[in-house]
Amino acid sequence: MGRGSATLRGWLLGLCMGCRAESSPAVAESVTPGVGSPARLIAMGDVHGDLDAAIDALMAAGVVDEEGRWVGGSVRVVQVGDQLDRGNQERALLAWFDRLTEEAEAAGGSFRPLIGNHETMNVALDPRYVTPGGFADYADLASELSEPLRSTIRPDAQGRVAAFRPGGVEALRLAAHPVIAIDSGMLFAHGGVLPVHLEEGIDAINREVSDWMRGDRPDAPSISGPDSPVWTRAYSQDPDDGDCEDARRVLDTLGLERMIVAHTVQEEGIASACGGRVWRVDVGLSRHYGGPIQVLEFGSGDPTVRAGSRRKSAW
Repeated sequence: MGRGSATLRGWLLGLCMGCRAESSPAVAESVTPGVGSPARLIAMGDVHGDLDAAIDALMAAGVVDEEGRWVGGSVRVVQVGDQLDRGNQERALLAWFDRLTEEAEAAGGSFRPLIGNHETMNVALDPRYVTPGGFADYADLASELSEPLRSTIRPDAQGRVAAFRPGGVEALRLAAHPVIAIDSGMLFAHGGVLPVHLEEGIDAINREVSDWMRGDRPDAPSISGPDSPVWTRAYSQDPDDGDCEDARRVLDTLGLERMIVAHTVQEEGIASACGGRVWRVDVGLSRHYGGPIQVLEFGSGDPTVRAGSRRKSAW
């Protein structure tokens, strides 16, 4: 994107700063039940608008059937961010994630999607990775934009802006998801948690981002910049000794054993770093990347990679 496009994104975001939601879902807390060794916990990486691949991955884990219905019982699943962009099934994917969350809870398990950098980009009205299908999928919401905002946005993007601007229907959906989560004695973040993030606090970061997505605050500085929890690649791109020391400091401070990150495609599949204390689960499983269908399972023994096959898609 050129400088003019970046300026337009900032201008559009500024116009939406006053948009507020009539009702606001609560942001998920960072700490959930199940601290300690889980019976089964599944970590899944970036899915980028590919509902088919997401179903394939969770079928490999044994927690959904071919129709995408929860069959995992008490299993816990964390999807480590980046549900959006690069694919044409985003709207269906987000709705399915909501359904899975309800079905898993009713069965005694859990399904938790996290916020990744592509979720924050969409709420910031940064469309650089949105596909033509991703715009068309929200065209029916264009009428929800009031003038004069509507007249400033090209017709094919109006519905998308209505859905994802702060306070929009999809932004409200995302506002219920945490940026950082602790589940079953493990730490999850799309990019990773650095020592500096502990100064603000995990719950404070989650609340700030949720408030911004709901339209209750003008920005969310905690997720801005290359060292934010959704953008850092310190742990996902061959961490050096200093990065591993940071991971150790964070985990030891929180009394946790492992950190699970995504954000950077692992060309050889799911991998560990820092003596097994960091696990990297982005394998490019979406059709855009064409990577393997893999998820990571934690249980009573060593972490295990569960692999599946990719079914054909209509898009």
